Amino acid sequence: MNIADHDGIKETLRRYILSSVSLTHLDDDANLFESGIANSLFAVQLMTFVEKAFAIEVASEDLDIENFKSLNATAAFVLHKNTGRSV
Repeated sequence: MNIADHDGIKETLRRYILSSVSLTHLDDDANLFESGIANSLFAVQLMTFVEKAFAIEVASEDLDIENFKSLNATAAFVLHKNTGRSV
């Protein structure tokens, strides 16, 4: 895994999430759903953003809360979809 790729993905995701919700800081491992940061509508928006920003398809088998529950989880999912590697 290229750490620069992971960090770049994470920063792109961080900018999107922070611009979409009323936060100034987002912990990399904060659970977006348990903390109330994200709801089901935002989850759909996040998946759409991920597909467009990273040119990947989120398939029905990818629709697992574990893939999108935090900044780190979503970045790992994107990296895995792009390269087939895990973080």
